[in-house]
Amino acid sequence: MAAEPTRLRHGRVVPQVEGALRDMLREGRWGPGERLPNEVKLAAELGVGRSSVREAVRLLARDGLLDVRHGSGTFAAPTAPEQAAPEQAEAAGEPDLPQLLRRARLLEVYEVRRALEVEAARLAARRTRPEDVARLAADLKRRQESAAAGPAAFVDADLEFHRTVVELSGNAVLLGLFTSVLPVLREALVEMVTYETRLPDLSHAHAELLDALARGDAAAAVAATAAHLESVMALVEEEVR
Repeated sequence: MAAEPTRLRHGRVVPQVEGALRDMLREGRWGPGERLPNEVKLAAELGVGRSSVREAVRLLARDGLLDVRHGSGTFAAPTAPEQAAPEQAEAAGEPDLPQLLRRARLLEVYEVRRALEVEAARLAARRTRPEDVARLAADLKRRQESAAAGPAAFVDADLEFHRTVVELSGNAVLLGLFTSVLPVLREALVEMVTYETRLPDLSHAHAELLDALARGDAAAAVAATAAHLESVMALVEEEVR
């Protein structure tokens, strides 16, 4: 069954692709546990780019409608999750933080990450000691060395460097919030590093952040952090539009 050509209209592409795939699942296009066509075929059928399909699939997977198995493909969930209406969800009470994060869009997670890390960098610049600089330098060296070890190893090393910066802020609440975001952030970043060919080389921004922390320059630490995160956010925003 071909996708209806009227499914996608002018406007933001990813939400429309997500809605089209959600409709197909609801209509029984793919039964529980059935494998979906690959990314290339879905993109051609819907008349959109592969990156839009990839983001829409990721959103549906976080809602429990799809099961993405790296190396095997994307499958309809074995059993469809209950989807309560918004007013029913509100009546049930506030969802907890992990539940919110599982459903969060990548852009939303990055907006939260920017808020957390910019403030963490500002505080860390005032509180970083010489021995902390050595620790950060070791983290940064591991990040550089892991670039050839595959996306997962690289992302793990990158996030460890950033977690160290947040830890050096001396603010336990910031660290707790950042740690809560990490699982969603890691999953999204591994996929982005694997498939996104336009990711900039951010080694210089990390080196500038380390230098700013070593000098105790809060303004430079904030600027380096913002530049690093916003360059990636620009790519994400481009896909979501």
